[in-house]
Amino acid sequence: MTPLERVSSIKVKLGLLVAASALVAAVVASVGRVTGVSPWISIPVTIGIALAVTQLLAAGMTSPLRQMTVAARRMARGDYSVSVPVGGADEVGQLGRAFNTMASDLGAVDRQRRELVANVSHELRTPLAALTVVLENLVDGVGSDPTALQTALGQAERLSRLVEDLLDLARVDAGKAPLSTSSVELGPLLEACVAEARVNGRPVTYEIDAPDSLVVEADADRLSQLVVNLLDNASRHSPRDGVVVVRAGLDGERYHLEVLDSGPGVPVADRSRVFEPFGTLSASAEGGGTGLGLAIARWVTDLHGGSIAFLDPLPETAGAAGARVRVDLPLRPPARPITSHLTPTHEESQMPTTPPAAEPAQPAEPSQPVDAPTTDAKAYAAPSVLDDIFGTYWPDSGVAGRFGLFIGAVIAGLLGGLLIPDRNAGLGTVIVLLAAGGVVMLASERRRSWFPIVCYVLFALLSSVAVFRDAEWIVVLCLLTAIAVILCASTGAKTLLGIVLTGISWPLAGLRGIPWLGRTLTSVSGHGHGAAVARTTVLSLLGLVIFGLLFTTADAVLGSWVDQFVPDVRPDTFAARIFMTVFVFGVVMGAAYLAVNPPRIDRSERTSQPVANRYEWLAPVGVVVAVFAAFLVAQATAVFGGEDYLRETTGLTYAEYVHQGFGQLTVATALTLLVIWAAARKAPVETVADRLWLRVALGLLAAEALVVVGSALYRMHLYQEAYGFTQLRLLVDVFEAWLGLLVIAGLVAAVAGGAIGGGLWLGRFALVSGAVALLGIAAINPDAWIAEHNVSRYEETGKIDTDFLSGLSDDAVPALEKLPDDLRGCVLGPNDREGDWLEWNLGRERADGLTPTYPATTDTTDSAAVCPSENRYVD
Repeated sequence: MTPLERVSSIKVKLGLLVAASALVAAVVASVGRVTGVSPWISIPVTIGIALAVTQLLAAGMTSPLRQMTVAARRMARGDYSVSVPVGGADEVGQLGRAFNTMASDLGAVDRQRRELVANVSHELRTPLAALTVVLENLVDGVGSDPTALQTALGQAERLSRLVEDLLDLARVDAGKAPLSTSSVELGPLLEACVAEARVNGRPVTYEIDAPDSLVVEADADRLSQLVVNLLDNASRHSPRDGVVVVRAGLDGERYHLEVLDSGPGVPVADRSRVFEPFGTLSASAEGGGTGLGLAIARWVTDLHGGSIAFLDPLPETAGAAGARVRVDLPLRPPARPITSHLTPTHEESQMPTTPPAAEPAQPAEPSQPVDAPTTDAKAYAAPSVLDDIFGTYWPDSGVAGRFGLFIGAVIAGLLGGLLIPDRNAGLGTVIVLLAAGGVVMLASERRRSWFPIVCYVLFALLSSVAVFRDAEWIVVLCLLTAIAVILCASTGAKTLLGIVLTGISWPLAGLRGIPWLGRTLTSVSGHGHGAAVARTTVLSLLGLVIFGLLFTTADAVLGSWVDQFVPDVRPDTFAARIFMTVFVFGVVMGAAYLAVNPPRIDRSERTSQPVANRYEWLAPVGVVVAVFAAFLVAQATAVFGGEDYLRETTGLTYAEYVHQGFGQLTVATALTLLVIWAAARKAPVETVADRLWLRVALGLLAAEALVVVGSALYRMHLYQEAYGFTQLRLLVDVFEAWLGLLVIAGLVAAVAGGAIGGGLWLGRFALVSGAVALLGIAAINPDAWIAEHNVSRYEETGKIDTDFLSGLSDDAVPALEKLPDDLRGCVLGPNDREGDWLEWNLGRERADGLTPTYPATTDTTDSAAVCPSENRYVD
């Protein structure tokens, strides 16, 4: 049962859903803001909890609609056995119940149609076969026996009656048999009908019991047809010398007709079915009927606005075991004929059905309905709303839930909540990352191929940077890159676009994976283990807390051990730990779902149509090559002209000149990759000349781009010599060199892409080389490297920026200790923070209780004299 199942209005449900989600989101956001939780954590957690509440409350609200869509498609293909599970009391539940009723009715109509075709085929085949035999004999000149001809005539008459009955049914069913009512004396009409029935020559006696003065409004022809069919049916089922009684009487504003026979009667279970076409086929086959008489009687009754049914025989009548059929009709029939409820409308008749067998061996028995719709509700897998949102990019074809991954994500979340808050990055951070990465690795089915293995190794190395380096900027970059490589290992990204889409898909996995999370949880509860798991968890936690408290307070040694592993959960940090637990759990589950059901990020791209003329791609590339050449000429002029030439032409010093355009050169290098990619896609390569032009043009462009990379690196070197070394300048150096490497790789992919996997390796090469570059930066201990170069620069030039050096991490302490005593006091101070073993970090360990810090003196004049701060460009 869903939480809002008893609510009887879909509007109220939606209102409660919105109110509950908004209230929960407001409360969680307020708690995070009051307790000082970072917005980078509180906002995703708030959104995730609000989505979870929405999913919980909205469960079952729209699923019947989606299931009805699937069921309707199956019905359009002729499967009327479908039904949708409904349990709500709202409008959707009512619609579902109405849909099931409609499906059942259409199934009955379809079954009747099939039986009708099968039985008509059987009925037509018998007289046609007999006529064929007689005609073949006549053609062969084999006598003209009057008995055989009389038999053929009887079969032809039976065939004619069958066709006439079918035409009558078709007219009534199509609404083309309107009533032509008039005043009818019922007594004479019954006598005429009995006289017509006697013509059949059956050895039965007819009795009429009707008032002489009973006059009704009716269609005399149709009413006669009704009575004659009932009398014919009664006479055929009565024994020799049996009695058939027809009665009539007045009941207020209605009147009734009854026909009683002395035959075997109709079983109660078959009384509704005998009015269907060929509902009495087994008996009619022996008696010579068409099997349509009672069906016609019912439809005539419906036309007059009445009802017809078989009732229990009257005890006082002779042959009390016989059949008794009663027709109740109004004295004045309705102005418009009533459409039959047993036959499909025009729209329904257009729905395709499975054709019957070409030659049915036997007609359908009344006690064995054909293709009757099932009565048990069947739940058909229907696409969720998320399937409509993500479409073919990220299908979810019922991915099986994996409770082990859920437990792993819970453990990783608990570790995150216990080890990360109120601590600097260190050993605890690495433990949480490795636990989370292990869950994601186990979730992936492709973890044994070479690329995921490389990514897992890089993930471990990048994660371990937090235990070796104290510089937050390199630790954060390495951790983000570690996440990127393990996500790409999960999705198997190959192209640059695929890598970007992987990063976008990770946060979306929190939304796309909601149905999978539900299947994961129901995989336990659905097997009857949900209560057992919950009970076991609660009892285990109670045992851990109760006995743990008792023994830790009883033994000081055990208590000291516990203090080393269990954090001090204070009220001011409790909320932060809860937020961190939920955050880590959510991101791990999202990454696990990305590994279990990766999106189609590298779908086969359409083959790009090359341009018809060579100049269409060569001219734009030539323009870019010319612009690069102009830039290189300007660079050579500036280098050979010297600083005096620069001052005369631009008014800038050389240091100012080299700093001015570094960003533009970096962007130009990145855009060169785009130009190479576009030219490789559009340039035709059918002939040797085409391939030669492509290689020459792109080779020249790549060579110029590499010269630009070298120029940019040289500019940065000069700028660092003039203004010192910083983290950003070091990172930009490495980034520019990495772009140069990608230019070379892009050229190789463009020129020889077809020979090397179609160039799809370029995306993975960029990812792996970027990760290795970051590991290289971390390996040289960047803050210490920067500090050493600034100390060396001070020793050579006497220039130093103590404000900048005071902001470095503990990694720089060994290098800063080489400064003179007066300057050392400007950049180093005691580190009073006492961290536990989970905060251990090699950089902080080597700092030996010191940390870069600003001088504590308040005299700004003396501080500026002792602790110089160089006026330099900002990054």
